[in-house]
Amino acid sequence: MSAGTSAVADWWRTAVIEMRPGEIRLRGYAVEDLVGRATFVETAWLLLRGELPSAGQAKLLEAALTAAVDHGPQAPGIAMARMAATCGVGLNGAMAAGVGALGDIHGGAGEQAAEMFRAILRESEKTANNNGPRAAADDFVRRTLEAGAFVPGFGHRFHPVDPRAPRLLALIDQAAADGVVRGQFAETARAVDAALESRARKKIPLNIDGATAAVFSELGFSPPLCRGLFCLSRSVGILAHAWEQTLQGGRNKGPAPPENFWTYDGPPPRKLPEGR
Repeated sequence: MSAGTSAVADWWRTAVIEMRPGEIRLRGYAVEDLVGRATFVETAWLLLRGELPSAGQAKLLEAALTAAVDHGPQAPGIAMARMAATCGVGLNGAMAAGVGALGDIHGGAGEQAAEMFRAILRESEKTANNNGPRAAADDFVRRTLEAGAFVPGFGHRFHPVDPRAPRLLALIDQAAADGVVRGQFAETARAVDAALESRARKKIPLNIDGATAAVFSELGFSPPLCRGLFCLSRSVGILAHAWEQTLQGGRNKGPAPPENFWTYDGPPPRKLPEGR
């Protein structure tokens, strides 16, 4: 291979896929061998991690991805996808609009929760506390609340208890009992939950961001991938809503019915000065 050809070939370097005419290999596996033998979840794991997951790992990852698929049109990402679908952008554009809304507050809090869980575990291991992560979790919650900040992955504006979170924690417990994961992130999530309830004097439950962060972290995914996997999951609901809105029709639907106007709090009506 000449120097010029090598420079072109090395412009992009990837261990994810090898593709030549008539040949496609994902992490070394021929795609035709994966089709019909590996599930979508197993293939996603393969692409992200380089090896196929165990049956227990795949089952736990699939549970988390299933739990986060949708939360209705009141969720900004879903609402944006539905509005975009009425603007004639096509399904791909509507999906892009919805997934693009999954930021630090809506949908991205799982990444922050994963970082928090790791910080608490590091502090707990540093102090070699016999109570596990409880003391470190309480200290983190105390400092966060004193700063007037939110604890990521906790609290929900609709659910007194997010129905998805206990189920995911229970599945982590079962996976830990089966030796699939260690269970340390589920323990940390529960420690934060207890510290929050004690210091805030009310229940601020673990939500889907925190619960999926615990699952993804147990499975060894880095915090940024916790956000990416949440986006992968929620894109299914975004697609379903975009398609449903496409079938329902409608043109240029905004966030509220056209007869409902927003609150205007600017200057009162005024005239442009003479001479302009």
